[in-house]
Amino acid sequence: MSKAKRILFLCLAIMLIATVAVTACAPAKKWGTADNPIVITFVPSGDTGKITKAGTQIADWLSQKTGLSFKIEVGTSFGASIEAMGAQKAQVGFLNTFSVLLAEAKYQVVPAIAVVRNYATPAGFPDPDAALKDTMQTFYKAEFLTKATSGINTLADLKGKTFCFVDPNSTSGYIVPNIILKAAGIDPLKDFKAVVNAGGHDKVAIAVYKGDCDAGVTFVDTRTDASYKLYDTYPDIGTVLKVFALSDRIPNDGVQYIKQLDASTQKTITDALMEMSTDATAKQFLKDLYNISGYQRIDATFYDAFAAVLKAAGVDPATLVK
Repeated sequence: MSKAKRILFLCLAIMLIATVAVTACAPAKKWGTADNPIVITFVPSGDTGKITKAGTQIADWLSQKTGLSFKIEVGTSFGASIEAMGAQKAQVGFLNTFSVLLAEAKYQVVPAIAVVRNYATPAGFPDPDAALKDTMQTFYKAEFLTKATSGINTLADLKGKTFCFVDPNSTSGYIVPNIILKAAGIDPLKDFKAVVNAGGHDKVAIAVYKGDCDAGVTFVDTRTDASYKLYDTYPDIGTVLKVFALSDRIPNDGVQYIKQLDASTQKTITDALMEMSTDATAKQFLKDLYNISGYQRIDATFYDAFAAVLKAAGVDPATLVK
């Protein structure tokens, strides 16, 4: 090799080393800037138009309060929101309970806030927690709905019927009801005439109301929920649909962060959301989103007891995400 070529190769090597060194030493791109906003993902548990509107209001309020830039996305499915966080395409999640468990197991997301709601109990059906109605709680329940005239009064009556679930990753609209059904000797894959994943709790109630499904399962109480307001479109939904079965307690949904988002930014957002839940104007955005009444700070163990219950019933999130 000629001297000139050796010098050329040496120069190229020095340039390459310098480039690598600069890249390695360059600071990581910070989330929350105008050109790299923090993305909040919302699960599509209801009308996506309403969720988008409320989510945008929440993002705008957070931006004004924290000085950080935010943008939102509404997942095309519950799983899509989980994967958005796993790919770091979303840094903040408003995930439902079971999605939190999956995202913790698969991507080590950090639960920071649990939703507090006025506890709802279904009219016309016995609930052992009925005395807690309208008190602020961090748990809720699932309800099985059918038409009052359907002749369906027990879980056993569901055999041979068309049944509506919400989404395979919905806690009260799929996971817990499947456990309840199997405990009652009903295999949804074998004993139902047809199974429909409606895509939202409101969509399940509407499908049962219209007769597209003989029965379905949602959270308590979709018929009177203030964010869906199904009673505006279907004024008689509270009497046309009845509850015929109820689940045990389920911990509420909340807010989570990806582990790569620095702790200082997480705290800033958490503090702002806690303030938001008490702000006279902004708390309505949370109400419109998922009927959120308030927030409670939690640690990473908040969902552990419920995860243990699911695991004992044969549903282990850690194995489902492998």
